Amino acid sequence: MPRPLALIAYRALTAAASPAVPLVLRRRAAIGKEQPSRRPERFGIASINRPEGPLVWLHGASVGECLAALPLAEQLVAAGTGVLLTSGTVASATLLQTRMPPGAIHQFVPVDTPAATLRFISNWRPDVGVFVDSDLWPNLILAARESGTRLVLANARMSSRSHSAWRWAPKAARGLLSSFDVCLAQSEEFADRFRQLGCSDVRVIGNLKADAPPLPADERVLEGLRKAIGNRPVFVAAQTHPGEDETILPAHDRLRGDFPDLLTIIVPRHIERGADIAMLSGTRSAKQRSKGELPDYGTAIYVADTLNELGLFYRIGGPAFVGGTLVPVGGHNPLEPARLERPVLAGPHIENSRTAFEAIFNEQGAGPVSSVAEIAAFTGKLLKDPAEMRRMGAAAARGAAKLGGAVERTIKVIQNLLAHAPA
Repeated sequence: MPRPLALIAYRALTAAASPAVPLVLRRRAAIGKEQPSRRPERFGIASINRPEGPLVWLHGASVGECLAALPLAEQLVAAGTGVLLTSGTVASATLLQTRMPPGAIHQFVPVDTPAATLRFISNWRPDVGVFVDSDLWPNLILAARESGTRLVLANARMSSRSHSAWRWAPKAARGLLSSFDVCLAQSEEFADRFRQLGCSDVRVIGNLKADAPPLPADERVLEGLRKAIGNRPVFVAAQTHPGEDETILPAHDRLRGDFPDLLTIIVPRHIERGADIAMLSGTRSAKQRSKGELPDYGTAIYVADTLNELGLFYRIGGPAFVGGTLVPVGGHNPLEPARLERPVLAGPHIENSRTAFEAIFNEQGAGPVSSVAEIAAFTGKLLKDPAEMRRMGAAAARGAAKLGGAVERTIKVIQNLLAHAPA
């Protein structure tokens, strides 16, 4: 099929922009968003040799997608299949280096220029490539397809906004999405969007994140935090975005009327916002974890602006607000607190994980909130009644458990493609 004009133009523009890439990467490294020692990987230059035999390539944009891919990696490695994991952020690389199964390989995904992506594909020659969620890079996908790699779009989701944008370029959407042999969608809602845009084989298999293990926590660090906090009631607002902290903080004030020793832990989605949240706290006593500070009895707001520690704060807290839901982001992963038996509350913008949110809310019998008053009422009710908090936390875990099975279904698809991959 002839390549659509929009994709030809994209290829030409990214080729023309290639000379600027080293400068962009240096600037990103200066603010901690790249690992300078591994910069060649961003140009498709492998830092380790390709293993012999079949190779499955799993790609996730950042931490959440990589966590979803880990169970796939574990099962594939256990079956004797080579696994290459790629991602685009320092945080995800750090996570994978400590949690990926022995024998798996991590590389940074190449920048999406024709030369870098072709070099990457030529070096690694993956038999099957699995893109987790929705991190779609045209040059990378097309280079893989043209090399004969069988492609899977796994845990696939597409927001209504992205769907509307792609519909303005239907030939480009079809040209890109038809490169995938199969699209494994999280829900029927997402599946319909992919079908409309040109995916031919679309199957609804559920959410890989429902099969992920509970978020880890360093027991020594956890014990230190628990000692610092003592018996104080704790409310956690996780993965927050600008515009949400301005609702969480007044909800904290309202709750302090009934719980004078309440500690609210705010975990920003982007850790560089830590200082802004501390400033936004105003006269409320706030401390920042990035500064090495621990909360003491006088701390009202603890800003948890560090990487890969969310498992600590969900374990310490009571009710857990999941961010990206009071503002039109689409919501982050509610399965993480639910799996740790924490009651979940969230705003109205849950389209990124609607099935998961609704399964949890249905089991809990509550959860949607949209205002300071509703957040305070939900949280206050549970802080007053520990038995009800335990009941609702167990209900959240049951709701999350009902969504399992996507990993096994995805593995079967990958193994079938491997069996029919070109020799």
